[in-house]
Amino acid sequence: MRGRLGRECVYVPSCRFGLFVALRHWCPPGGRVLMSPVNDDVIFFVVLAAGLRPVQAPLNPLDASIDVDAVPDDMWGSLSAVLTTNLYGNPDDAPRLRQKCDELGIPLFEDGAHAIGTQVGGRPVGAWGDASVFSLSKHVGAKAGGFLSFADPGLREALEKTCEDLLLPGRPTAELAYTVRPYAEAAVRGLGLRRAAWATMRLLGLMEREEIRMPLRPEELARAVGAAPDLTAHDPWVRVDMHDYRLRSGPLRLGRIERKLDRLDGVLTACLAGTERLLSTPWARPHSRVGPVRAQPLFRVPLFVADRDAARAALARRGIVVGYLYDPPLDDYAGDGFTDPSPDPAGARWFARHALPVDPLRARQVVEALDESKARPAEVPGGLGPTRG
Repeated sequence: MRGRLGRECVYVPSCRFGLFVALRHWCPPGGRVLMSPVNDDVIFFVVLAAGLRPVQAPLNPLDASIDVDAVPDDMWGSLSAVLTTNLYGNPDDAPRLRQKCDELGIPLFEDGAHAIGTQVGGRPVGAWGDASVFSLSKHVGAKAGGFLSFADPGLREALEKTCEDLLLPGRPTAELAYTVRPYAEAAVRGLGLRRAAWATMRLLGLMEREEIRMPLRPEELARAVGAAPDLTAHDPWVRVDMHDYRLRSGPLRLGRIERKLDRLDGVLTACLAGTERLLSTPWARPHSRVGPVRAQPLFRVPLFVADRDAARAALARRGIVVGYLYDPPLDDYAGDGFTDPSPDPAGARWFARHALPVDPLRARQVVEALDESKARPAEVPGGLGPTRG
């Protein structure tokens, strides 16, 4: 990762853990962080855990990147930091955000969880911010691990110490579960037991998300926010979908992660081919509103459909599960008690309602299923588009 980014990197057990470390190092408690409202709620809770106030940005509705020109001047002046999302691998406008942050004297953080192979402005995503975080659960498929990268190599010792102070001891049971999980998942798929497995988890109360967003539990969350900065107080929200997110990694886990990472370039090549195919379909046509799009190896390709529920059902009939949906936007989900709402929420709401993020590695099956179901492309309402044109 140091070679890919041209900057220092520290291994962390998860992207969310690395982001918490970065926020705590660079931002004073009570600071305000501009972020995208179309983002995983876990990231929202990490910002809260760091003792910071999330501020939701207006978005380009065609890729959910921060619309720099639509952020009001008074909002810029109130910020302590900016956090990009690079949703599905589509990059935020990091060069302009870097310039803006430099003018304001505040740090830029890049969340590269979906964008380990994406570039912007001639540099890799993650090479623009004061710090950036990456997940090895996405393109790499390791279901664990990540990297915290930073521009100033002199900070390595301090950041490693912060990580050490926050990490929890590894558990043999967690290592064993991680080791056998791929075989268990393969057995479930091979025996056609996915639905039975989900039903069993629901019966045992192990399902943490029945809907796209996890339950907010506002009264409990308010108590946790009152204790911030405190990762432990926010653990019930931050750990969702990854209970090992702050455990020290053992040799079995690290060995599997390393083997997966060795195959990354082949995965990125396949993702690029699938992305090119999907961007040529009618459901990607809203992209034409902003001119030709150079394909990059996206983690997911957002297609735009008029009826997303029907499209998801059509894909499910072929065994294709659509995840990584972030609907409703975070300001609608959390309310102004926990975040400053976007000054222009229309773009985020349109994207959250119509984007169908599909795996480029299954591009052929996706196109066949949407063709067969006669899925209609979504229409971008007049006047809804990025201010930068």
